[in-house]
Amino acid sequence: MSVLTVAEQAKIDANKHIYKDFDPAFAEALVRHVMSLVNDAYFRIKYVGFEENIERNNPDAPVILISNHSGRSVPWDAVAFMSGLLRQFNYDASKVCRTLIVPTLSTLGPMVPFFIANFWKKCGGVDASFHNFETMMHYPSSNVMLYPEGVPGIGKGFNHKYELQRFSTSFIKMSLKYNTDIVPFSTVNAEYVNPYMYNIPWINKVMKKIFGIPFLPIGILTILLIMPWAYYFTFPAKMTFVRGKRIRREELSNKNYDELNQTEIEEIRDNVQAQVQAELTTAVEDYGKNPYDWREFFKLAWKNKKYFPYYLPILWPFLFSEFYLQWKKGEDIKMNYSWWNFFRLVWKRPLILAYFIPILGWIPIIILSNRGVHMEE
Repeated sequence: MSVLTVAEQAKIDANKHIYKDFDPAFAEALVRHVMSLVNDAYFRIKYVGFEENIERNNPDAPVILISNHSGRSVPWDAVAFMSGLLRQFNYDASKVCRTLIVPTLSTLGPMVPFFIANFWKKCGGVDASFHNFETMMHYPSSNVMLYPEGVPGIGKGFNHKYELQRFSTSFIKMSLKYNTDIVPFSTVNAEYVNPYMYNIPWINKVMKKIFGIPFLPIGILTILLIMPWAYYFTFPAKMTFVRGKRIRREELSNKNYDELNQTEIEEIRDNVQAQVQAELTTAVEDYGKNPYDWREFFKLAWKNKKYFPYYLPILWPFLFSEFYLQWKKGEDIKMNYSWWNFFRLVWKRPLILAYFIPILGWIPIIILSNRGVHMEE
C-alpha cells in the first residue's frame, strides 16, 4: 500500500464529509417499503454467487466491485442491485457498498426521483471524481462499487447491448495503490429495461448543451417522454446479478503502484476488461434467454394483487411520495396501497400531478427540481 504524503492525507481527511451524506435509516426504510415491492413484483431480481459477504483482503481498504452498466437514463440496474443486496444481508450496510455515481444524478433536477431531495446521496451514492474515489478508499464501514464504463455504459444503445465500453483506469489505480481486490459481477437483462433505444450524437450534444443531460435515447419509446412520469419508465426486465472471479491485487502486477506508468496501467485495465467481458458473455448465455419471463411476471402480479398498481412505473410517483410523506413524519411507516389513497397523495403533494401533464408538466419539474425544491407535508 502506497504511503501518502502529509498533504495528500490532509486533503483526503478534509473530504471525509462525504461519508456523512449516506443515511442508513433512510436507505433501509426505502428498501423495506418501496424497493422490496418493486424488486419482488416487477424486476424479480436474482443473485448468483452473492450468498456470502465480500470480505476485505486489506482491512484498511474497501474491496472494489465493478459491473457492466445499462438502464438508459435512470440507473435502475444499480438501484435494484444495491437495494436487493441490502435486504439480503438483513439491512447491515457494512456488508453492502457505497456506489460512485455520475454527478448529474445529484445536480440535475429531473434525475432526482419525485422531488425527494438528496435522494441518491441518502441512499449511499457518492459523486464520482478521482478525489472522492480515493477518499472512499479510506472508508471504514463497507466496500465500494462503481461502473467503470461510466456514462457510455448506459448510453451505448441497444445495438451494443452487453458490449463493454472502454473502462476507466481509476479502479485499477485504486486497487494497485491501496492493495485491495476487485470483484466483478455481471448484470444480465438490464439492457431490456428500455429496449430498442439508440443514440444519435448530434442530439446528445444538443441535450447536453441545453439541459445538461449527457444523452437522450431515441427509439419507439421516446414519444412516451411527453409524459414526465415516463422518464423513469422501465419494462419489467428480470435482472440477474452474477458474481465473477475475484481479481487479487497480486494478479494485477508484481510492481508497486508508484513503479507503473500509464501505459502499463492501461494494459492491466484491458486485461481486466477482457475477463469481465468473457464472464458477462457467459452469464448472458446462462441467464439472458428470457429477459422478461412474462409467465412469471403475471403469476407474481396475481400474487401481489393487493399492491396493484403501485409497483408499476406509472404509479411510482405515488409510491415514492407515500413513502416520503411518512418518512418525514418520523413515525413508523405503514404504507397505504388503496386506490383511494391517490386523492390523499394529490392533496398532500399536488406537484405529483406534474408528472401526468403532457409536455407542460416538465416545466415545474425542471424548475423546482433544479432549485432543490421538494414538497413539504
